[in-house]
Amino acid sequence: MFLIGFPADMLATNCFLLARAPGEDCVVVDPGGGIDGRLNEALRTHRLTPSALLLTHGHLDHAASVPQLAETYDVPTYIHVDDEYRLTDPMEQLGPEFRAMLEMQYGDIAWTRPGDVVTYGDGDTLSLAGLDLTIAHAPGHTEGSALFTVEDLPDAMPEDSGLSRTILAGDVLFSGGIGRTDLYGGDDAAMQASLRDVVLSMPDDSLVLPGHGPATTIGRERATNPFLAHLA
Repeated sequence: MFLIGFPADMLATNCFLLARAPGEDCVVVDPGGGIDGRLNEALRTHRLTPSALLLTHGHLDHAASVPQLAETYDVPTYIHVDDEYRLTDPMEQLGPEFRAMLEMQYGDIAWTRPGDVVTYGDGDTLSLAGLDLTIAHAPGHTEGSALFTVEDLPDAMPEDSGLSRTILAGDVLFSGGIGRTDLYGGDDAAMQASLRDVVLSMPDDSLVLPGHGPATTIGRERATNPFLAHLA
């Protein structure tokens, strides 16, 4: 699997491009705000063509570039059915203080609902750009937060890594942390259940690509993440 990741300007959200190989179609995962330059460079350098936009959840920092990219490339946007409503206007779910902070930092944020929205659910497998991504619904950060598993590793991973698959975790699990639950649609009880029943049920030899911060593994987080210790 060919994979490129880079942080967006807005809140350093990780954006990932997934493809079978350079020169082919790709999936753009979590296209946040301020990714234009790095995205265009990656597409040009590696001769990639977006065929779908895929969201781990519907927060603005993971979706700010969706309207522009959906129109430019005429591609569908995939999101969990429980977060689909957020694509009408993700600014609407921000509290006044958080919204004011984003507007102060990034200016007025224009939003138009993408025309082609496809919803997915728990257990679904999405076949996009020649890759199969299996969905695990993991609510708590938002109602429709989800993890995507690809039974493959990035080409850049060493052969002796000991890892077997890749999980794109959005804002459910971070290296040494978990997603917050105090924003609109968050639910701490649901997050605890997702961590116990979804995250900790995944194999230790899974590479984890979070929505913010560095990559990690399920095994590492099971052993060291303080937010999982009481669930193990």
